[in-house]
Amino acid sequence: MKHDSFRATCLILMACIAVFSAFGDERTVVLDTKILETFDDFHDDEADQRYSKYDWRLEASKFATKAKDEDGNVSDTWPKATYVPAWPVAIFGNNPSDNGYGEVKSLGIWGKFDRRGYNWIDVYPVETGADEDAPPAEIPIPGRIQYLDMWVWGSNLQYTLEAYFRDYRGVIHVISLGSINHSGWKNLRSPVPASIPQSKTVLPRLAALEFVKFRIWTEPTERVDNFYVYFDQFKILTDTFESPYDGDMLERPDKVQEFWNGGE
Repeated sequence: MKHDSFRATCLILMACIAVFSAFGDERTVVLDTKILETFDDFHDDEADQRYSKYDWRLEASKFATKAKDEDGNVSDTWPKATYVPAWPVAIFGNNPSDNGYGEVKSLGIWGKFDRRGYNWIDVYPVETGADEDAPPAEIPIPGRIQYLDMWVWGSNLQYTLEAYFRDYRGVIHVISLGSINHSGWKNLRSPVPASIPQSKTVLPRLAALEFVKFRIWTEPTERVDNFYVYFDQFKILTDTFESPYDGDMLERPDKVQEFWNGGE
């Protein structure tokens, strides 16, 4: 009986080893921090590099304020966006240039609504230098995203912030970054639910997400007549590991382009 028991134990161990060998690569995780957007709107002429890869535009729900002149024509509209020379001291210190960061800025949003309620402001990227009516430019996500991380300046108003992502099927997923009811700069973090697909069983296995936009929501009980929100350092924690296999070069987009389109 002892021999049979030992034999059964060995069979179980062998089965476990086989399972872990089959799925070991998929369980390997290499986590990297990637900055998706700095919101630093300036150009380094020496390096010929623009530190902010995108311009940012706003869209708001129907009660966004529109100022009119004496003739009843619309003379001004909200919300408005601009880059301001402000930053979280916790990251850059009081003098970023002294710490080697160069010219640091953040994205400012100035909002006004005529009525309280579930008003919203969408903050979305477009290509740098795009026309006024340019379509959104969704930001590709490297690897399989695990966490979102961003610094947000709030003014103690009962608002919330969401991030929208599109998966490989075209489905939009909303991830809450939580309340921005705080004073000054605060680091907001949120895990990405495992229910959001970022892998496929067929090749290529990676099914990376794309960032679509942020959305600021106002609470019905909160004032909305005049407010400001600032964004800085939009980062992610992402798993960049891909299991190697014989022929993995043939799933690389650059190689597919080279082989099938003559490198064009």
